[in-house]
Amino acid sequence: MRTEASCALNFLIYIQNIYLNQNLSKEEYKFPYFPLKVDFKEEFELKYKELWGEISQRISDHHSNGVKIFHEKKDLYFQSLFIDNKDSYKNYSEIYQTFRVWWDSLAGGFSIERSIDEKSEKLYVELANSLIQREIVPQKELNIYLVYDECLLNLEVSSYFAVLSVKDFFVKYKELVPKLQKCIY
Repeated sequence: MRTEASCALNFLIYIQNIYLNQNLSKEEYKFPYFPLKVDFKEEFELKYKELWGEISQRISDHHSNGVKIFHEKKDLYFQSLFIDNKDSYKNYSEIYQTFRVWWDSLAGGFSIERSIDEKSEKLYVELANSLIQREIVPQKELNIYLVYDECLLNLEVSSYFAVLSVKDFFVKYKELVPKLQKCIY
């Protein structure tokens, strides 16, 4: 079992939360708060699900955390999710930069990974014991990619690949072993 924070998927969560905040009350805002009105595509939720699937597949195929996708495919996020105009691209560039600064700081990717160290070890032991009891022998390594907040628009379990939020480890921990067993096939 390998657990690491995914830069590319966390950026999608970051964008998701900016999108959701545009329709939430101030008491319900999610991180990050972005005060400017952002021009998302009308079919944002569908495009988001498609992009999530595409990026997840690339990460799964290459067993990477998505840093390369984040840097090399910067415009992929914009083209998929934002209306193509000058103001929208300017706002997107600000969003991209604020994420990058946060992610590269100790408060970003590093903190996300470290926040679940102890829980991750416990999960490994419980999942291994569960598989032994069920006489299931994994065929390859289970890759768990950690995101800072829940993905409210899309989240699928696939073969030896899972995306979990920090909240999953602390609030929904009892559901993790059964959920991850479904990934091992």
